[in-house]
Amino acid sequence: MNAPTNISAQTQNRKADHIRICLEEDVQSHKITNGLERYRFTHCCLPELNHNDIDISTTFLGKHLDAPLLISSMTGGTEQAAIINQRLAQVAQHYKIAMGVGSQRVAVEKPQVADTFAVRKYAPDVLLLANLGAVQLNYKYGLDECLRVVDILEADALILHINPLQECIQPKGDTNFRGLLDKISILCSKLPVPVIAKEVGNGISAAIAEKLIAAGVAAIDVAGAGGTSWAKVESERAENPLQRRLGRTFADWGLPTAECITTIRAIAKDVPLIASGGLRHGLDVAAAIALGADIAGLAMPFLQAAATSETAVAELAEVLIAEITTVLFCTGNTTLYQLKHSGSLQRIE
Repeated sequence: MNAPTNISAQTQNRKADHIRICLEEDVQSHKITNGLERYRFTHCCLPELNHNDIDISTTFLGKHLDAPLLISSMTGGTEQAAIINQRLAQVAQHYKIAMGVGSQRVAVEKPQVADTFAVRKYAPDVLLLANLGAVQLNYKYGLDECLRVVDILEADALILHINPLQECIQPKGDTNFRGLLDKISILCSKLPVPVIAKEVGNGISAAIAEKLIAAGVAAIDVAGAGGTSWAKVESERAENPLQRRLGRTFADWGLPTAECITTIRAIAKDVPLIASGGLRHGLDVAAAIALGADIAGLAMPFLQAAATSETAVAELAEVLIAEITTVLFCTGNTTLYQLKHSGSLQRIE
């Protein structure tokens, strides 16, 4: 009788642990990078542009964004997470940028914490992305649970995050990934909103992206390696030496974000593509877009700012927008479309 309560308590504790560890411990990748350092923009000293004419707006999944930015999925389910999500949502609304929330499994297991995710009242006009672990489709989750998390957020799309490495290391992780592609395909055909497939920091290869697109996924978030290592995060939560050792061994496992973008774009010219994984400033965002991404997601920088204040989040958004705009100005491009097709980003041999 008490099992569901125990499970929801474990999930809620895990949420709190993740925030604390990400803010207090060194859980960044060090041996692997996002790969963007292998590229350089060609500086244009005579852009022949009025800076005021630069337009970094775009459209993603039919929704207008004033800047190509996504506040990537992070948290929910705790009192601190509710404050963080409110601050993020209010800034997303002000700057008209997209926002995702952390896994909403805890809200399914414990409906009384659903309000910690319910940010539509703070962000009525922005692209909001609900979130569940894809592997839960093998653990009695289905269309009803997915509809529930979409309804909680009044979301425009559902992220299915795919995280085999994290589940291997996480205490009591869910590691049955057999047959998931077929279940994802069925869900995509029945869910009334688009489905986005996302990794959590180890990257999506072109071969897997091709299978996901064929299954009906509407967009891909590459979530490559080079930023926060969830293997490291879970090693900090380890309940035994084996889990701790696994987390450290696989701390720098994965495909660099830049590699994911270029290889997926080579086999899927038109799929909506989100670049995330180790992006830390607007120059990274611009480089990712020049490589072929449509928008770019950042998590850690927004989490650090949101843990401080809404003002800190707004200041970060201002800086990111200024950095992206500066790249366009100093490469002689007025729009993101021009930047993508300008050839101004060159690989350094």
